[in-house]
Amino acid sequence: MKDLTKGRPMKLIVLFAIPLLLGNVFQQFYNLADTRIVGQFLGGNSFAAVSATSSLNTTVVGFLNGLTAGFALVTARFFGAKDGEKVKQTVAATLVLGAVTSAVLTLFSLVFLDPLLTAINVGDDIFSEARSYIRVILAGMTISMCYNIAAALMRAVGDTVMPLIFLVVSAAANIGLDLLFICVFKTGPEGAAYATLISQAISVGLCIYYMFTRHTELLPSRRHFKFPRSLAADMYAQGAAMGLMYSLVSIGSLVMQGSINSFSTATIASHGASRKISELFMTPFSIFGAAAANFGGQNYGAGKYKRVRRGFYDATLLGWIWSGITVLAIYTLAPVMLRLITGFDDEYIIDLSTRYLRFNTPFYLVLSIVIVFRNALQGVGKKLFPVISSFIELAGKFLVAFVLAPSIGYTGIIISEPLVWIFMAVVLCIGFYSCKELKRSESGTLTAVPEKRLREAAE
Repeated sequence: MKDLTKGRPMKLIVLFAIPLLLGNVFQQFYNLADTRIVGQFLGGNSFAAVSATSSLNTTVVGFLNGLTAGFALVTARFFGAKDGEKVKQTVAATLVLGAVTSAVLTLFSLVFLDPLLTAINVGDDIFSEARSYIRVILAGMTISMCYNIAAALMRAVGDTVMPLIFLVVSAAANIGLDLLFICVFKTGPEGAAYATLISQAISVGLCIYYMFTRHTELLPSRRHFKFPRSLAADMYAQGAAMGLMYSLVSIGSLVMQGSINSFSTATIASHGASRKISELFMTPFSIFGAAAANFGGQNYGAGKYKRVRRGFYDATLLGWIWSGITVLAIYTLAPVMLRLITGFDDEYIIDLSTRYLRFNTPFYLVLSIVIVFRNALQGVGKKLFPVISSFIELAGKFLVAFVLAPSIGYTGIIISEPLVWIFMAVVLCIGFYSCKELKRSESGTLTAVPEKRLREAAE
């Protein structure tokens, strides 16, 4: 348990972020191991089949993960306000609201799976493998949700170390199960999906055990499940806003994936490979955003608005430092990294992926502002501008799918994201500087924010 309302903001953000960063980087590496195993042992078509469904996966599961992350930010604000009873009520509400939502999403996604795959232009040559893979992932989304709830709640009270340890155990199990299902049982891409779910279930079990032994401040009793409707409404507003933010981004990616899937199988594989690399290097931005959100949530709950503002700036600075490192790595090592993670020697795939990465990475300076400000504004309950920025991203990707890609081909895909990031950054900066609590003032510390104010902040 870590109180983020005391101490130097930069130091606290770094210490909070390091375990989270290591965990996410480790997760990306084992995702890359997934990619390498599928690409090397099953071939290009299977690799393309998994890549073709990635945006559908992040759209549906991403909404659920965003929802639970939003719930946890409300927990963080009450934790910062030192209101233990409300903390436990928010945990109880998270379990109830999360369970209901995941059941609805699972049913919907499985019933409409074939039309969804058709809508994103999954080709006939990879349709069967793509369907078998994503069906397993979607059927088990509740497992993924349970891990994200546990990890988000632990982060809300400042604990990022144990989620890292559980993730490492899960990742090692995932790689071993990948090899078992694909190489021994010959299950195809579907086996990689089973390996993912089983490894996540292991991490869920570890999280639950640890919370019962070390984080009793988060454990609700029966009375806490009789939470006020107003609290549930406030939490769902916050969670749905963050889930919507995640899903709008993913829906845009889904639409753009449909456009990408209309290209050749080699181009689909190329985009999948470059996205694996870019997701690895984008991971720290998400971590700095999550750190700023939790730091901001606790300090907003404590009424320490000056510290909230300082946390925004410090997290963005960390993002800019990482942007410089990323540009250097991509411009010197991109082809080597691409061959390493895919197992491919196809020059077309490597060259096209390298072109994508080298154009995008210099704009990570802008992306850092987008991710940190969008998450941090959500952390203090300011939902409007993050959601507007996500609509801008959605509109931009529709433009790419229906205008740029048909007219200039894959080049339209390459240039699209930096253009969208610029517009989003402008909107989020407006949102930040229009927030009256975060404007520069002489007084940095106020009294703790009462429950009514927390509810108003979430509206």
